[in-house]
Parts: sequence; structure tokens; C-alpha cells
Amino acid sequence: MTPATSLFTPVEADLRLLADNLKQLVGNRHPILFAAAEHLFGAGGKRIRPAIVLLISRATMLDQDITPRHRRLAEITEMIHTASLVHDDVVDESDVRRGVPTVHSLFGNRIAILAGDFLFAQSSWYLANLDNLEVVKLLSEVIMDLATGEIQQGLNRFDAGISIETYIQKSYYKTASLIANSSKAAGLLSEVSREIVEHLYSYGRHFGIAFQIVDDILDFTSTTDTLGKPVGSDLKSGNLTAPVLFALAEKPSLEVLIDREFAQDGDLEQALALIQDSQGIQQARELAAHHAKLAIEHLAVLPPSESHQALINIAEYTLSRLY
Repeated sequence: MTPATSLFTPVEADLRLLADNLKQLVGNRHPILFAAAEHLFGAGGKRIRPAIVLLISRATMLDQDITPRHRRLAEITEMIHTASLVHDDVVDESDVRRGVPTVHSLFGNRIAILAGDFLFAQSSWYLANLDNLEVVKLLSEVIMDLATGEIQQGLNRFDAGISIETYIQKSYYKTASLIANSSKAAGLLSEVSREIVEHLYSYGRHFGIAFQIVDDILDFTSTTDTLGKPVGSDLKSGNLTAPVLFALAEKPSLEVLIDREFAQDGDLEQALALIQDSQGIQQARELAAHHAKLAIEHLAVLPPSESHQALINIAEYTLSRLY
């Protein structure tokens, strides 16, 4: 299987620059926040969101170099994503993220919430300085969507009655909105046609949904070491994802366990066994493959290039994480 980073070859140098810039953007006026940011941005992660922004920038600017505004957009995208993770970890009470301690487990909840707020505020300030109202609107909508997704997830905990459509909408808010809107914003900064801009948005939307479904499948099929969190932790916290929703249609007894929130000994293990014994994981794989295929189809409007091919490869790699 191709490691994620080798997919980013056309923008490797851009991503190295991004990593240096992210720490500088936070600045060192606030020692604790700077320490939190250094910890976050040093933790690595796949950097898949800024990589997509940079690849789209390069794929739409073939005859010339990408602009400082394209680079700043990639940095803003990663800042927004990181801010949302800091808050998510507090809500989910996660002690580890990407194999390293979370901000709140190192600095406490108060600092973690403030660090997340600070990163959102910083990203908004840099966004305003791009001097492109349409891009500002797109990325501001993302910040609203992230909050909407978190609230929706909180309200739907242990609700076995939610539909696949509701789940996909929540996946859009939590994951795909940032990728879709930043992809569209990159096209706007390259001044491509309206038609291409919309295709770039659709690429990001379908890619983001596929990416989230794959993450949700890995919660059942991966190991604790690989995930960096306990297997089945989404289910345990009442976050019902595609494999569970598909399995529910086949295994009615699963609903009983969910309704009582796995209160009895062995409930969670029994639920995991029912999901493994159903077609739920396979159906979720098919749904992810469907969205990845749609994402790739939307790239057909771009001229052939190394960056264009890398965008296709990333969508295919997302599915390959399952095997």
C-alpha cells in the first residue's frame, strides 16, 4: 500500500514550507498557546487537507507558480482542521490523538478550549487578509458546519433510528465541508471558470464523505495501535456510523443493546460481534467506494498533470486503507 505522504510528491516542498509557517503563524506571544500549537503541528498527521488545496492550486495554475494566497489558504485549512480536533478531543474525552497525548490531557480542558478558539480566531484573521470575500464566506461556512456537525452528533447519540442520509449529512458537516469548500476556494484563487470551481467543490465533497466513511469502518476493522484510540470507541460513545446503521437493518437485536447504551456487562462486545457478523462493514465499503468514484469523475474537467493524477491517487488511496 502506498504511504499517504508519497502521494503528495508534486507538493512535497510546499508542505515542508507549510509545516514551518504554521508554527510561525501562531506566534510566541502566548507561551502556553505556542507550546500547544507546537505540540499540535509537530504531531504530524497526514496533512491531507492542505495537500489537496496545494494540489488543486497546482493543477489549476499549470503555466505559472502558485501564489502566496494559495499557500495561505492551505495553512488556514490546516489551522481550522486542527482547531476542530482540539475541541473534539475535549468533547470526546480522548487522551491520545495520532499516537500522541491530546492538548487537554497535557494542558487541561481550559487551555485546550482556549487554544482551539485561538486557532479559529487566527485562521479567521488570516482568511480576512486574503481580501477575497467569496473565499472568506466559504471558509466561514466551514467553521459553522464543524459546530453543526458536532451538535448533530451529540443530539443523535445512541439513536438507532437515524438514517444513512442523516449520517452522510453529519459526515459532510464534520469532514467534507472543509475539504469541499477549501477545494473550491483554491479554484477561485486560481481564477478558473465557474463550472470548474463547482466540480472542484464536488470533488472535495465526495472525497470528504468517502474519507469519513473509511475512518468509521476502521473503527471496527483496525487495531488500537493503528487507530491511536480503542477499537469501537465511536460505538461505545453512541456515535452510530455507516457500518452500525447498515448492520441494524439486518440484526434487530443490535438495537436493544444500543437503546440501553451498552449498560450491561458484555453489551459492547456483543454489539461488535453482531456488526462483524453482518454485511454492515461491506455495505459501508461499497458506499465509500461510490463516493470516491464520484470524486474522481469530477476531476475530469482538469487538464492532465502530475497534480491532477495525485488528486485521483489520493481518492483511490483512501479506499486502499481498508485492505
